[in-house]
Amino acid sequence: MTAAPTEDDLLQTFVPDGDVPLAVRIHRPPGAGTNRQPAVVVMGSWLTVKEQMADTYAAALAEQGFTAVTFDFAGFGASGGVLRQAEIPVRKIRNLAAVVDFMRTLSVVDPGKLGVLAVCASAQYALGALARGLPVGSFVSVAGWFHDLATVAPFYGGGDGVAERLRRSTIASRTFAESGDLSLVPAYGPGDDTAGMSMEMDYYASPERGNVPQWRNEMSEMSWAHWLQYDAFAAAEGVRVPSLFVHSDDAVLPDNVRRLADELGELATVSWTDGAQTDFYDQRQQVDHAITAAVNHFTNIWEKSS
Repeated sequence: MTAAPTEDDLLQTFVPDGDVPLAVRIHRPPGAGTNRQPAVVVMGSWLTVKEQMADTYAAALAEQGFTAVTFDFAGFGASGGVLRQAEIPVRKIRNLAAVVDFMRTLSVVDPGKLGVLAVCASAQYALGALARGLPVGSFVSVAGWFHDLATVAPFYGGGDGVAERLRRSTIASRTFAESGDLSLVPAYGPGDDTAGMSMEMDYYASPERGNVPQWRNEMSEMSWAHWLQYDAFAAAEGVRVPSLFVHSDDAVLPDNVRRLADELGELATVSWTDGAQTDFYDQRQQVDHAITAAVNHFTNIWEKSS
């Protein structure tokens, strides 16, 4: 698996989404020079920054000849945004559209060979952007998290757990309106019922994996109203882009991936493999499998369209 380059090796800039600056990082193939390459926007899981799983996949794609772009969503990492550490799907969908618009202006990008690779929860946001007409020609989901309220509720204790989190979200929103306080809780806190993720997950605990200096282990409780009630499946009927789903029965919500693949019909291909959810974030076997499948998918789609 390719290690992510150092920050000094990468072109970094800011892209505006309205008045909000999004921190963008551009990974280019070795020796690419001024040549145009196929390009991919890469995104990671909820509550994360570009230096986590997104940069891992972008570095690997650059080694395969792609220009790959990662970015921090508004409110996270080095990007602007008033509602810090708040998981707001509609905002993330708009951020992705802004970054794709930026990429289409670059002379080193072939706009006819532009795709999206999304890991975990960002895959459902990518699907939402595709349904709104995101101008890309192909999509890859890696261990994609796709949910609606019925399928996400069991992760949070069922109906009672959802109701409690929505209650806390309402209180957090009132607090923000009155004082500007964000009502921050841990993004990851094993055994902490207030945290975004309360189960044991080595990826977020280990500095050798996802607990990187750029990541703030925080989540605004305003997130719950947006996260829990998001409907990933509503986008399916609007998607017109060939889509690859790399997944495992040991990753999250595999039946939801099957459901989406069925709804997308001939547009969908599923590559089943082995591995738990966070294995797809940075472990060699799962990342190599996903990159190989993604490169084949992107290349085949673009060859057919050229």
